[in-house]
Amino acid sequence: MFKKFITYCKESYEELANKTTWPTRKELTHSAIVVLVASIIIALVVFAEDSVFKFVMEAIYPKA
Repeated sequence: MFKKFITYCKESYEELANKTTWPTRKELTHSAIVVLVASIIIALVVFAEDSVFKFVMEAIYPKA
């Protein structure tokens, strides 16, 4: 059991160190910017929907 675990750890390290292709700094920066922009757009859409919903609910149920 313990020997299998050690073998698994060694094989995992070997794959990560020698067989995996890591993105370049430029690719990583580009991906991060895409995620940031998409997150901001989604946040703005949710904010707009929430504002419209609040406006509609206040029109239906006016404050006392």
